[in-house]
Amino acid sequence: MRAVARGRVQGVAYRAFSADAARAEGLAGWVRNRADGSVEAMLEGEPPAVERALAALRRGPRFARVDSLETSDEPAVGESGFEIRY
Repeated sequence: MRAVARGRVQGVAYRAFSADAARAEGLAGWVRNRADGSVEAMLEGEPPAVERALAALRRGPRFARVDSLETSDEPAVGESGFEIRY
């Protein structure tokens, strides 16, 4: 699953929050800032775990404001572990 969060999601620990949420659900993938101010994440794992992580991404950390979270199904590429990309 690919997810793109828009709002106040950079500079508020959103990537770290996203990585923690994904790792807590046992997901693989990555999260990164985008030049347009959004944050993009790729999540691989069991559908119920992905949905729980997406629910956390919709909330975000304390100082974030998530205006929208766009998701799209993507084929799994076999990621191992979850990383924050810079």
